Amino acid sequence: MSRTVAIAFAATVVLASCAGAGTPAAVATSAAPVAATATATPQPTKAKLVVSYSNVLADYFPAYVAKESGIFDQNFLDVDLQLIASTTGLPALLAGQTQFAHIGGSEALTTTAGGGDVVVVANTGPVWPYQLYAAADIKTPADLKGKKVAIAGVGGTFDIGIRTMLPKLGLVPDTDVTVFSTGSTANATAALLSGGVSATLSSPPDTLKLEAAGFHSLAKMADLNLPTAATTIVVTRSFLTANKAVVQRYVDSIVQAIAKARADRPGTVAALKKYLKSDDDTGMQAAYDWYVGTVLKDPPTPTVAQLAGIQDVVAKFNDKVKTVDLAKLIDDSFVRSALDRGLLK
Repeated sequence: MSRTVAIAFAATVVLASCAGAGTPAAVATSAAPVAATATATPQPTKAKLVVSYSNVLADYFPAYVAKESGIFDQNFLDVDLQLIASTTGLPALLAGQTQFAHIGGSEALTTTAGGGDVVVVANTGPVWPYQLYAAADIKTPADLKGKKVAIAGVGGTFDIGIRTMLPKLGLVPDTDVTVFSTGSTANATAALLSGGVSATLSSPPDTLKLEAAGFHSLAKMADLNLPTAATTIVVTRSFLTANKAVVQRYVDSIVQAIAKARADRPGTVAALKKYLKSDDDTGMQAAYDWYVGTVLKDPPTPTVAQLAGIQDVVAKFNDKVKTVDLAKLIDDSFVRSALDRGLLK
């Protein structure tokens, strides 16, 4: 009888052990359907953005390429690129009429000094892209004394560029040379062509037009090797705080467009022709070589050093600019994230 009880007890233990050993298998089985029914991460909703650029120039080629190649669409951005003059570009941004502005670093500085809370998230103009072009009778920079030099608008990139370059050439702006505002880069070029001024800044493809008309380059700003922020991408701080993912996708698109431009010359030239409204293939090829090959050969990471030189110049006629904390004005995290993920390769 005792043997029978022992056998029965042993059987009970074995059954209990088997039941316990089967528990992990049951968990694995129950987990399998969950994995099988898992869905892909939802795609982000396409964000509608109005984006301004301030002049009809090749400076903004990353935005042109991102739009024309479909990169914005791939990153779930519905971008409306609008030409808005630099004098109204940042006011439109502050008013919420646009969400991003491609504009000079000087405008970002003066806006901040005036109380506007904006952030520079990328710099696609880390090298001064301009050359100083003059009439045939201006043989040396000294010949500009007593003459007029055309800029686009007061406080804009041309203005800061002229005020940066002239002292390097031994000339004092507003004393030796009259700095004359024309309202746009196209007007500045037209003023030189018509003889209304003796010099202006220019870049390809306009330089070819000036050379064909007998004008010549006195100096290249790129030769000064000065870090700058000639063309930046700016957002309001409130928009950035509320839409960090959208800002990241926009900066990603710009970085990808730079990589695309380097790899696709024909497509980039076609985009330049469209936005510069030109069929001049020679001019657009020259613009490609200059901007893609020279001006933006480095990543578009904004830095304090790039804005410091501009701050020094602008502060000479706007004391409030001296108080701007450049470290707070820039946020390089979006470009760094794009680079860390290999988007420029």
